[in-house]
Amino acid sequence: MALNPNLFYEAINSNGINFFTGVPDSLLKEFCLCIDDNVSEKNHIITANEGNSIALAAGYNIATNSVPLVYMQNSGLGNAVNPLLSLCDSAVYSIPMIVMIGWRGEPGVKDEPQHITQGKIQLDLLKSLGLTSFLISGNTNNYSEIVSDATQQAISNKSPVVLLIKKGTFNRYKPKYNKKSLTSMEREITLESILKNVEKDSVVVATTGKTSREIFEIRENKSQLHNQDFLTVGSMGHSSSIALGIAIAKPNIQVTCIDGDGSLIMHMGSLSTIGKIFPKNYFHIVLNNNVHESVGGQKTSAENIDFQMLAKSNGYKYSDSITFSDAISNKIKNFYLKKGPALLEIKLKPGSRENLGRPTVSPIDSKIDLMKFINEK
Repeated sequence: MALNPNLFYEAINSNGINFFTGVPDSLLKEFCLCIDDNVSEKNHIITANEGNSIALAAGYNIATNSVPLVYMQNSGLGNAVNPLLSLCDSAVYSIPMIVMIGWRGEPGVKDEPQHITQGKIQLDLLKSLGLTSFLISGNTNNYSEIVSDATQQAISNKSPVVLLIKKGTFNRYKPKYNKKSLTSMEREITLESILKNVEKDSVVVATTGKTSREIFEIRENKSQLHNQDFLTVGSMGHSSSIALGIAIAKPNIQVTCIDGDGSLIMHMGSLSTIGKIFPKNYFHIVLNNNVHESVGGQKTSAENIDFQMLAKSNGYKYSDSITFSDAISNKIKNFYLKKGPALLEIKLKPGSRENLGRPTVSPIDSKIDLMKFINEK
């Protein structure tokens, strides 16, 4: 069994909740797509990271005295801990809200390595944070009563209350509107061009989600080794800093960070550090499709950002942008002739293969192989 996203939204809305903010999650994507169709843009805001969402919801509550809803994947809870405890807690400003969390890595439920530890400690973590939580699954028939109880507790206790959502809770939701793209470039084809043009002895650090999965399959299909790639399976937003650490330690090795728009936006402050350190061997490629591709295709704020100007203002030596696929290989080749730190934005259309696999090499083995590769160079 699974819950109807529309009916669940009605249960939320019937409790006076009409402001939504968060960072998309694969377990919540059907509900989030439903919010997209039912809530105006000013009342449904996707933020850069989960901590931003908590603060935004707090501001809304202060201005309206209404209970907002914040959604996130449990892997993003770490970003939210500071404002939850130092802003919303009953011992500080005492701000009520509903925090809807997708429970990745739930014990006994198959999931990816990066979610196992977070999932295992999830209940204990919420308890240690002093957050009341309600569990909801696809078999939860009394979810309307649970939502009502959670909302009333948030109001009466003047503090955040958690709805912890298990895997498979929601039925498939078909959005009313299709998102249009201004470009025809596909990510996998673009990744092939990038990998073709990196130096033979270079290191590639790729962001979490489908980008890393596609890089792994490209290497497999071409019978190439994976030992020069660091595929960041978790830690969204931190691939640029991982790449920076490698570039600082090994200044004679070309280091490429393949980032996503949502990932870069999540921890955009890393750009200032990269510009300050000024590593000449650092090449930053941002694959921008304006959506959180790996967790349901929710829009990012990338369409409002000039990544070229952003990079330059943070001290990057060079920055450029590609919108069309004509001669993309030559443009990437030219990019690598520049001195770093350099940034190249490549605008892509959303979408990926349905049969996209996952890396078959464990994160630990992948790290060890990369360390050997680097030390040999």
